[in-house]
Order: sequence, then C-alpha cells, then structure tokens
Amino acid sequence: MDLKGKHIILGSNSPRRRELLKGLDIDFEVDTRNNFKEHFDASTPYDKVPRLMAEGKSAGFHRPLEDNEILITADTMVILPATAQRPGEILGKPKDREDACRMLRDLSGREHHVTTAVTIRSNAASRTFDVTTQVSFKALTEEEISYYVDTYKPFDKAGAYAIQEWIGHIGITRIEGSYFNVVGFPVQRVYEALQAFL
Repeated sequence: MDLKGKHIILGSNSPRRRELLKGLDIDFEVDTRNNFKEHFDASTPYDKVPRLMAEGKSAGFHRPLEDNEILITADTMVILPATAQRPGEILGKPKDREDACRMLRDLSGREHHVTTAVTIRSNAASRTFDVTTQVSFKALTEEEISYYVDTYKPFDKAGAYAIQEWIGHIGITRIEGSYFNVVGFPVQRVYEALQAFL
C-alpha cells in the first residue's frame, strides 16, 4: 500500500493486532502510551461500547499527532445477545480462573457476537467503523473448559478464548463474518479504510 508519506501508529498492546497489521505489508510503529481510562456507563447499549472504547483510546493518545501521522486504535468485545431468560452481556477479560470458566460455560452451546471497533485518526480527520462476526460454540464439557483454561490461560482475551487456539479448533461449529475480526482485528476492513483515509 502506498502510504503517501504518512507514518502509521498502532495504539494497541495486542500481539495479535500487531501480527495482523504486519500482514498488510505496511510499516508502522506501536505506541501504547495513553491517558484513557476504559470505563462506560452501565446504561450504554452494549453494541455501542466498542466504538466508545476505540474512540476513547484514540482521543486519549498521550500526545498530539504530527501532520504526517495516522493513529489506529481498536477495541474488541465478546457480546452474549439478550434472550428471554437473560439480558445481553459483554464478556471482557476474565479476572481469574473461575471467571474464565464461567465465561466459557456461558458461551457453551450458544451463539455470540464478536465486535471490533476501529478508529483511524489524523490531524485532519477521524473515522470509526465496527465489524461484527457471529460465532457458535458446541456444548463444551467441564473437562474441555478446565483443560483449555489451565493449559492456555486465556486471561488476556475477551470472552476467555482465542479462536486460533485449541478451544476454537474443537469447539467452534460455525462463524458468519470475518475470522480475523474474531482474532481481534478486521484487517480487510482496516485495509479498505486506510486506502480511503489516504
């Protein structure tokens, strides 16, 4: 991609986002210094939260951008849709082992949504978009849940799982939408958005 003299900054700690952006064959640096505190009001509709987080991370970047810089920030959330029995819920990163097991029990045998919001910002403009993928899990056994949590320790992953790991190989029965979005970065849409931005 011709960056037209622009310098790309990825404002994310995620090794998966770094790897996926690198796959677009563009040069970028990682700078995660940020003043944004990730918090949202409980009354915020859960499908709006990823955009608020991505835009907040962009606005909270630790310094003003130079004229030739483009900042990319993102936020991925696993969302259990509302049913007649329970309200919708955002599954963030688990606090501990029991929380990770609870999340996987909640995902077991159900469909959920993975939404990633991305903000691309320069001094001249800012654009935010989001991508949602539907994911279905088979009914997971307690043994499968315990093995995955104890072996892979998914405590830094929203929803307590990574699609590219063992639990995705044995548990995911169907996805509708972008696979890479579930990994954490919808790179095809990022590529299109960067082209339009440039």
